[in-house]
Amino acid sequence: MWRSFLLWAILVVAVRTVQADQRLFQLEINSHFLKGPRTVQVYLPESYHQSSLRYPSLYLHDGQNVFSSAGTNICFGWGNWELDRTADGLCRSGKMQEIIVVAINNSPARYPEYCGHHHSSGTNMTEFENYSAFLIQELKPKIDSTYRTRPEAANTGTMGSSMGGICSIVLAWDHPEIFGRAASLSGAFQVEHTNFLNNILRVYSGQAKPTRLYLDSGVIDFTGGDDGKALTTEVGEELRRIGWGNRLCHFVDAKPLTASELQNTDLRRDKWSEAQTSQHNEFYWRLRAWRALTFLFPAQTVH
Repeated sequence: MWRSFLLWAILVVAVRTVQADQRLFQLEINSHFLKGPRTVQVYLPESYHQSSLRYPSLYLHDGQNVFSSAGTNICFGWGNWELDRTADGLCRSGKMQEIIVVAINNSPARYPEYCGHHHSSGTNMTEFENYSAFLIQELKPKIDSTYRTRPEAANTGTMGSSMGGICSIVLAWDHPEIFGRAASLSGAFQVEHTNFLNNILRVYSGQAKPTRLYLDSGVIDFTGGDDGKALTTEVGEELRRIGWGNRLCHFVDAKPLTASELQNTDLRRDKWSEAQTSQHNEFYWRLRAWRALTFLFPAQTVH
């Protein structure tokens, strides 16, 4: 009997230890603004359970594609971002700060929620404005009250690719008091007739906002286009005109990988041919994410 009790006690302690060390959590956040629940995953830094420190936080869109737990076959075989593994490796090598990563799943309303077209008419909010309100008024307060974050804007970022890229930049533009850092990978700046570039940036004559911004693109996408290179470059030029200076990083991935280079990657072999003609996918975003992470949250705190 005592042996059974002892074994039970050991198992209980083991389960509690596993739970204490757990770093990936899934939440269902009921949203008034989104009129229903939204799935969110939270990934804690390696030292979280062994310290009482507070950490910066990074909010990512298309959250179901972000972590290695999503597997290698999602996104039409391009795989996930593996952002958890990338962040852990960068932190261990002293190249970035430890951060809390908050990944928000997208929905069937992905385009209107992410497009950044934020000029509502009358009293009705656009879906982008509702998504912004969800992040700022519902999700962020929940994260800040549940986990040990550093909640100020200088320690809060947002990041995404394609539609999630323009969403991140517009969020930081509209709400620099909330999001002090933002990254766009292959941002879809062509949406809404290049509204953000033409109707917001080009007519802006004020001061640069207190945000740290990362932009990148490839040079070819699956449509035969330039993966947003031209428009991303124009966005970068306007931000520099306004005065961003060294708080802006713009990187161009100048060529897709060759077949011999792809041999050294984890990409499925049946995707190699397509990978040589398109950089608008999770595989290339997985490879480039380290640049955004180390610029937004470098090992030495910057403002």
